[in-house]
Amino acid sequence: MTEPTEPTDLRRLRGDRTRRAVLDHAVQEASVRGLDALSFGTLAEAVPVNKSGIAGLFGSKEKLQLAALERAVEIYTEHVIVPARSAERGLPRLWALVLAWTEYSRSRVFQGGCFFRTVEVEFDMRDGAVHDAVVAAQQSWESYLVHQARLALEQGELAPGTDPEQVTFEVNALLNAANDRSLLLRDDAVYRRALEAARSLLAARGADLAALR
Repeated sequence: MTEPTEPTDLRRLRGDRTRRAVLDHAVQEASVRGLDALSFGTLAEAVPVNKSGIAGLFGSKEKLQLAALERAVEIYTEHVIVPARSAERGLPRLWALVLAWTEYSRSRVFQGGCFFRTVEVEFDMRDGAVHDAVVAAQQSWESYLVHQARLALEQGELAPGTDPEQVTFEVNALLNAANDRSLLLRDDAVYRRALEAARSLLAARGADLAALR
């Protein structure tokens, strides 16, 4: 008599859980050491899956890197985009995104600070699928900020003539600087400075300071 085989749905569920466990460790590792540091062997040392099992899940190092990047986008969305959706579109949501991003970096959702700051520096001068995926993730974030800034302009929450893309560039620069300096200097106060600077630049473009709390 043959032993009953495990149902396909259960095998798939177990495989999905295993894949998620590997990726959750991979994104933390990559946030500190970069995507190039990921390998089937090093991951097998840290998760309850052997090297051949991880290789079977992802097939190649590039596919592992792309999967880790996709998982990082999911985590980023959960901690930055979703919390800000409760704010009204335009200036309130733009500011909510700034606050959520600050908390995401400060609380070390990723051990290495902002995951995307690590990998965009790592892949900025390279070509290929991983570079393109990093660019797409960054452009998606920036376009969302631009959209909210443009709505704020249309709704009269920013002064006429304000350039939404310039606002986004400056806000992003402040957030990235806070992330980088907090890591290098171990200085949490940089987040307060970045928020004050962001308030000032928005107020200079007509935003009501009372809305930036």
